[in-house]
Parts: sequence; structure tokens; C-alpha cells
Amino acid sequence: MFITKKHLSRRTLLKGVGVGVALPLLDAMIPAGVAWASTPAKTPQRLAFVGFPHGAVMRLWSPEQSGKDYPMSRILEPLAKYREHMTIVSGLRNKPAESSEPHERIERTWLSCVAPEHSGVDGPDAGVTADQLAARHIGQETKLPSLELTTAQIGAQLAWRTPRQSLPQEINPRNVFYRVFGQGDTDAERTAIVKETGSILDRVTEQAHRLQGALGLQDRVAVNDYLDSVREIERRLQLSAEKDTAGLEIPDAPIGVPGNFDDHFKLMFDLMALAFQADVTRVITFSMDREASMRTYNNLSIQEAFHPLSHHGNDPAKQDRLAVIQTYHTKMFAHFVERLAATKDGDATLLDNSMVLFGSNMSDSNRHNNDPLPSAVLGHAHGRIKGGQHLKYPQDTKHADLLLTLLERTQIPVEKIGDSGGLLAEV
Repeated sequence: MFITKKHLSRRTLLKGVGVGVALPLLDAMIPAGVAWASTPAKTPQRLAFVGFPHGAVMRLWSPEQSGKDYPMSRILEPLAKYREHMTIVSGLRNKPAESSEPHERIERTWLSCVAPEHSGVDGPDAGVTADQLAARHIGQETKLPSLELTTAQIGAQLAWRTPRQSLPQEINPRNVFYRVFGQGDTDAERTAIVKETGSILDRVTEQAHRLQGALGLQDRVAVNDYLDSVREIERRLQLSAEKDTAGLEIPDAPIGVPGNFDDHFKLMFDLMALAFQADVTRVITFSMDREASMRTYNNLSIQEAFHPLSHHGNDPAKQDRLAVIQTYHTKMFAHFVERLAATKDGDATLLDNSMVLFGSNMSDSNRHNNDPLPSAVLGHAHGRIKGGQHLKYPQDTKHADLLLTLLERTQIPVEKIGDSGGLLAEV
């Protein structure tokens, strides 16, 4: 018996004037009678690195027990729903990050584990960050080799393409939307195109209708859900722009950045999930804020600026307020995890098929130390990361070993990163 069905290219786009909307992986992109994992369109490796500044109150971050049956800690509680997808890694130290003037160094060394003075000196890749090592191997197959984002007013320096060149982070979700879905060669061209043509989805409606007529029921539902997600983000961006226009008495306010901090986080995380779903990029680096941040969290009824509060002097009341901010960051990050878990990807979900490192390159913000670091890995990387456990490693275990392990689990052929000495077999 012969099985037949219409076959679409994995690179199929919905095209309109000045726009090109990529599609998620559909059944119609798989040859009839062939298993997902055996196809050229098999689900790709995806990595994201989500960093937060000023470390964590470690007694409220690290669970008291290791293994599988640990009680969830206060700061990680928003991720409790996804504990089977989470690997908490304790006991790691990033010695190359240690310095008497730490903040810039902490940002730079989280994903490289190379002291700035050794960047490029200890080898041609000394100082290149884990995300960019991954982008070399899997970033050339996508529209964007990597995506660098932030919700900080001034972006951090997390991603280093070479030992001497960092990559700027985009704060404006509107610009991210244009990069993901626009077809102009520059941000300015993409912005101009959308201003002239209106809604991106309005430009591809006719082709979307034609495509739907050629798809099976399951694929039609998948495309509808995906385009609804794109439409919802577009609507939220339009509302943000209207609100920003009304408040232009602040001349430096960037158009498209929501005034509400929750909305800003959620828009960025939704765009990250869509970029993964549409295979626009496979590598994302995102900083939730920068080191020495002076942001105030009035939404949490905390009036002190973040950085001064991080110098808590072991005052329990200040540590408690700091933990409120840190738990809030986890809650916002959990929105991204939720989107990945809810999105079908082949015969699994985006969370099953991705690897996300959530952590900081600082431990106790009062001491500015880097030992032990708060680190949690979400996702299973196509079954290569076990999940559902708290791993507590001996004192001075290298943070670089975790980075090397995560690259190995996502099939990135890197023999060494920073001062790494080997793989963490238990991850």
C-alpha cells in the first residue's frame, strides 16, 4: 500500500509585501510514512541562556536536599510545575569571574569562563561565549544565527562573538518582532516597510488561506494557533506604541517598550518562544537586567534600587526584599517555560526539545562572590538531559564544566570552554 500526502518544505514562508512569516514544523513537512526523528525536517537543537544580575540569596535558592524528592526552594517555587523538566545544579564556581571590581567582569564571563585579560590570549576562542560557539554550528541554518535580548535599559555584555567583540542586546520588542518577521535588510528598512504596509499578518492573509486549504486538520489547527499567537503579540505591540506615544514628554523613551515591566518581560519571552517555534533562530541569550542595576521594583512595593539593595549587609529584612525581586524574576521566566511546554514540536514539545540555562554569575551579592552559583537547567534537549533532580556538586566544581556539558547534550562539538575540565555526567 502506498501512503501519500502533500509535502511542504521546512522553509515554507507566508510572504507579503515586505514581510515573510515562517511557519512552525507541520506534519505536512514530513514525508509520508516516515518517523519524525528520521527526517531532514527533524526538530532542531535549541539553546537559550537567561541570566539575571546580583546573584541570589542562596539559602532561599538552593533546595535543602539533593536528588529527586527535594522540597522546592522559595525563589524557584514559580517553576515547581515544571520540576520534572528542571535540573538544579549547585556547588559550581566560576573562578575566572572573580575580581575586586566585579560587575562588568561578571557579565562578560558567565558564558565564557575566561578572565577578560586572557581573552584571545589563551587561544583563538578564549573569551568566545557558549551561545556563540553553538551559533557557529547550528546558527547558519536559520534566518538569525543568534538572538541577543534584554529588558535592561542598558544591555549587559553576555554574548561575545569573538574574544574582542560583544553582541548588542535588543530591548525593544517591536524591533525584535521586525527582525523575526520583516524582510528589510536593516532595522530601519523593516520599520519603514511595516509603517507603510500596516499589520504583518494582514499582508499574508491571502496566502495563509490558500495554504490552509492544502493542509490536514491537525496542521490547520497548528497554523491557526501559531498565527493567533503572532497576531496577539502584534496587538500588544501596537498598544505599547500607543501608550508610549501618549507619554512622549520623556524624550528618551524608546517606542515599543512597554511601560509595564510585566508586559515587557512577557512580550520578550513570547517572542523568544515564537522564534524557536518558527525556527527563525536556535540560539538566544537574554539578560533580565544588568549588573549594578538601579531599577526600582515599585510593582513589588520595593522602593530601593536593585543594586543598593543587593548590598544587604546580611540584614534579614533586606535579604527578604531581595528574595522578593529574585522570585519575581523566576516567575517571569516561568512564563517562557510555560510557552515552551505548551507548544508542540514534532512528536514532543519545545520544552522537551530545548535546553535553557537560567542563572547568574554571582552568588552572594553582598560579597560579590562567584561560589556557589545559582544555576537551573530547563528542558530535556531531545531526551539527553534527565531533568527532575537537584544535583549538588563538591565545592569548587567548575561552572565551565556545566557549560561544556550543556553544549555536549545539545550535540555542539566543543572540546573545551574556558577552564573546563570535563563533563558532568549526572546532568
